[in-house]
Amino acid sequence: MKGLDEYFLKTGFYDLLPQATQLAEELGYDQSEMMEAICKVSDKYYQYPPTRNRTAWFKRVFMEKLAEARADILAFRLKDAKG
Repeated sequence: MKGLDEYFLKTGFYDLLPQATQLAEELGYDQSEMMEAICKVSDKYYQYPPTRNRTAWFKRVFMEKLAEARADILAFRLKDAKG
């Protein structure tokens, strides 16, 4: 899981990695989807940072971005498969 650690460290959310891992596992997401999602969370953080509870904000946004990440990855794989 070294790659996942690096993504969370570089985006500034390393402290929330255990929570994110548990949440992703409970929802059935894999490591590649988590990597894509944390990048999306980081982008949103710089546009709309949390004003009160960073942990609650992260959980809500990470769940949203996991779904987006899965959709993006599936779309890419479909496009790649069609050539």
